[in-house]
Amino acid sequence: MLRMERKMLAAIGLACALMIAPLSAQSPEPAALTSSGYVIDAELDTAAHHLTAKVVVSFTVPETAEPNSAQAVSFGFHPALKVTRISDEAGNLLTGERSADGGIRVAPATPFAKGQLSRWTFEYEGNITGNEEGPVHGVKLAAIQEPISYLLYQARWFPVAGELAGSLTNRFTAEMHIRVPQGVKVFANGSQGGAKPVTLASGKPGDEYDFNWTKPGLPGTVIAGRYAEPVSAGPSNVKVYLTASHQQFANDLAQTAASEYGFFADTFGAPESNRLNVVEVPDDNLPAVWAPELAAIPSSRVGDKSGIRLLANIMARQWWGVEISPRTLDDAWITNGMARYAELMYVENQSGKNALKTAVQDVAAGALAYDTIPLSSAGRISPFSPEFQSMTMEKGAMIFHMLRWEMGDKAFLDTLKDALSQYAGKAIRTSEFEKIAEADSRQPLTAFFAQWVDGTGAPRFTNKYAVYRLGNNKGFRTIGEIEQDLDLFRMPIEMSIETEGKTETQRIEVVGTDTQYQFDTFGRPRRVSLDPENWVLKSTPELQVRINILRGQRLVAQGDLPGSLAEYQKALEVNPQSSLVNFRIGELLFTQRNYQAAVNYYRDALRGDGEPRWTEAWSHIALGKIFDLTSQRDRAVNEYRLAAQTNDNSQGAVNEARLYLQKPYELPASK
Repeated sequence: MLRMERKMLAAIGLACALMIAPLSAQSPEPAALTSSGYVIDAELDTAAHHLTAKVVVSFTVPETAEPNSAQAVSFGFHPALKVTRISDEAGNLLTGERSADGGIRVAPATPFAKGQLSRWTFEYEGNITGNEEGPVHGVKLAAIQEPISYLLYQARWFPVAGELAGSLTNRFTAEMHIRVPQGVKVFANGSQGGAKPVTLASGKPGDEYDFNWTKPGLPGTVIAGRYAEPVSAGPSNVKVYLTASHQQFANDLAQTAASEYGFFADTFGAPESNRLNVVEVPDDNLPAVWAPELAAIPSSRVGDKSGIRLLANIMARQWWGVEISPRTLDDAWITNGMARYAELMYVENQSGKNALKTAVQDVAAGALAYDTIPLSSAGRISPFSPEFQSMTMEKGAMIFHMLRWEMGDKAFLDTLKDALSQYAGKAIRTSEFEKIAEADSRQPLTAFFAQWVDGTGAPRFTNKYAVYRLGNNKGFRTIGEIEQDLDLFRMPIEMSIETEGKTETQRIEVVGTDTQYQFDTFGRPRRVSLDPENWVLKSTPELQVRINILRGQRLVAQGDLPGSLAEYQKALEVNPQSSLVNFRIGELLFTQRNYQAAVNYYRDALRGDGEPRWTEAWSHIALGKIFDLTSQRDRAVNEYRLAAQTNDNSQGAVNEARLYLQKPYELPASK
């Protein structure tokens, strides 16, 4: 099962040839600024893991700066890179200070004039293997290597002005000239000609790739690798680039990419650029890598069916991220949440409303897993933290799902298109998106956004009702009362009544903690359900189980095994029959080589509720591995056969079972 790699990295001491000194408590606070453009000349030596670069940064003096200010300004920078020279347009050498995270603070040679456009040139070099400490602890954002190198914008491999790593709120232009060894193809953002032959600093032959992103946006990500020839399906503007070892998946992936691109273009309108390269990247960086004209998919997901949804999420960023971006991190739920919900919309388009309903259950768990502060305060949290991701992506997606229910499909789609049209090439605030939604739906939405963006928590509904027979053969009347625990809550809720003849639905406006209703049906009611289609984020015991499991998985990824086991045990207390909880505990014990205890929980997973279905095949596989490790090959073979007989190839289960039918499982050498 996939886990995020978390490594403890040693800090790298940084030197600089321009008298860069340690920060002192007496230094004045630097002025904040945003850059407007970059010209980047860089050379990658993939064998030596080396980067050499010269970058011209254009920026305007902050509005808060005093006239004729000599106050220093700050740039984010990768800690492994060594600055050798900084100069202004007049050629004056500038001095600066480095911070522990690599940031650099530079003082001007002459005082700034208010509103002055300045251009400073940074020259630097250094080795980036990916194993050194980067700008974000424990997160790998850059690596120069074979066969694939990547320099993500968030890695701050060039001086980033005016924002924290990962915030993706400052829009700028970028002209880039990237030199690489022969045979390495480079992907970045903007118009590109063919590779031009050059001689590298090492004296070896190489190629130069030129890019120019002329509209203010979020360029700056570079991916360079040894890829096979591209494959397209449908529009030739969508191309898939894979390494030779994964080229057998290229046609299927190209079909998927073309389908997703076409769906999103039909749903949201034409993207900012009509070119898109889908590129394979290693598994050890961010779960979702994207940039203008670029969607990257991890190697392990290239041939995996689950990669279809991941790719949909990443491709949707061409609209929700590239075309419009959040004004601040407090507004990041708009783009992160809509990219996630776009993924669910594609699932619905391909597999129907039942598939959407199932997918929403997992998103709802993520929405409430870390629901401790409002989305409108998300900027307080690191954009790389699990809390930020859950809040902005999962809860953000649920907000769009609920907004669609409240507004109706037509007004909802009109709102999405209008937001993209009115703010194309710009950043958007929550208040601005709310105004568009109110205009398109022709209804006030203050209560909706106050509840879900400015508030926390989700209602826990109880429904009390009684059924009465009406006279003169007129049927039945259900009179009831909906109670929930959020005093300010106001939202329509769907109610369905299953009768002897048919199922009837009614939309009920729930206001406050107590709402009364009546519902007439001709047939006798058999079952009354609130929100049967999962349109509203609500707290239920079943959802709490999913939340505890999700928290447990994330604690495992962070290496906190006792904490993860505690979360799993909480879930098991709510639902002892949960196959998923028992499987996760068995999985955790297996990693600790507590084989007998792991077997017990895998057996309980097989005897449990069978949800989700994939737990059956993977429990048999895990049991087979344990039997192989304890020299019980006959029993192992039996378990692998049972796994294969499920015909459930979720995450490659049947393929893995067949593999170990041929040869016994062994612990990886690193274990």
